Amino acid sequence: MSKARSTQGCPECDGHLGVEAGETICSDCGLVVSEYRIDHGPEWRSFADDDRNPARTGAPLTRSRHDRGLSTEIGRSTRIKGRKRRQFARLRRQHNRARISTKRERNQVYAFTEIRRLTSALSLPNHIRDQACALFESAQNEDLLRGRSLEGFAAACTYAACRVAGISRSVDEVCAVAKATESEHQAAYGALNRDLGLPVAPADPTEYLPRFATKLGLDGSVERRAREYVGEAQDDNLVAGKNPCGVAAACLYTAARDQGADCTQSEAADVADVTPVTLRKTYVALRE
Repeated sequence: MSKARSTQGCPECDGHLGVEAGETICSDCGLVVSEYRIDHGPEWRSFADDDRNPARTGAPLTRSRHDRGLSTEIGRSTRIKGRKRRQFARLRRQHNRARISTKRERNQVYAFTEIRRLTSALSLPNHIRDQACALFESAQNEDLLRGRSLEGFAAACTYAACRVAGISRSVDEVCAVAKATESEHQAAYGALNRDLGLPVAPADPTEYLPRFATKLGLDGSVERRAREYVGEAQDDNLVAGKNPCGVAAACLYTAARDQGADCTQSEAADVADVTPVTLRKTYVALRE
C-alpha cells in the first residue's frame, strides 16, 4: 500500500511522516504519531444496493416538538422479570414526568400535538407545521396566551402560517377540523396579527381556483379563463372588501358559462361555502 506524505515533520527526529492504513508514522524512526483517522462521513453503513441508508441516524430535529425531538425514551423489554421490571417501570414513569416539568412545556406539548393534527387533516406540508409551531412559541414568549384557549391559538397559528406562505386555506376550512370555535380562532389570530406583526397580505382569489375547479369537475380551459376574470376583477377593484372564496367561485362559474361547462350557481357556492346571492353579485359585476 502506498504511503501518503504529510507536510509536518516527526516530533522526535524531524523526519518525514506518512499515512498508511489510517496511521500516521515516521518513515525514518518508525514513530506512530497518530493511530486513528477522523472519518467525516456518516456513522452508519449500508449493505444494500443503494449507497445511503440513514436508518440508524435517528429522527431529524423538528420544531413541532417541544424538545426539538432530542429527548430519549426508556423502552420496554420482555426479558426482564420481577423486581427489575418494576424498577424500570418506575424509571420510565419518572423519566416521562421529567420530560415535561413546567406548565409552559405542557402547553407546548398540547398545542404542538393539535397543530400536527390540523396540518395532517388539512393536507399541509411539513414546513407549514414547523412554522405554525414557531408562531405558537413566539406567542408564548410574548405572553399572548393568557385568557385565550390553546385550541384557538393552534388553529390561528396554522391559519397564519398558511396565509404567510400563500397557501389557500380559509377560516371555515380550518375551524371545521379544529377543536376551537370560530370566535376563539378570531381572538387568537387577532392577537397574533396585532402583536407579532405578521407579514400577511390579502388573500388572492387565484389561490382557490385549482381546488374549486377540481371539486366542480371543470377542465383546465375553464380554470385559465377564470384566472383572466380574476385579473379583470382586480383591475376594476371588484375584489376589495369581498370574500376571496366567493370571488374565485364567481369567476369559475362565469368561465364555465362561457365555455359551456356544466356548473350551477348553487354548486359553485357550495364549494366556496358562500351563499348563491354572494356569488351572483360578483357574477353580475363581472358581466357589467
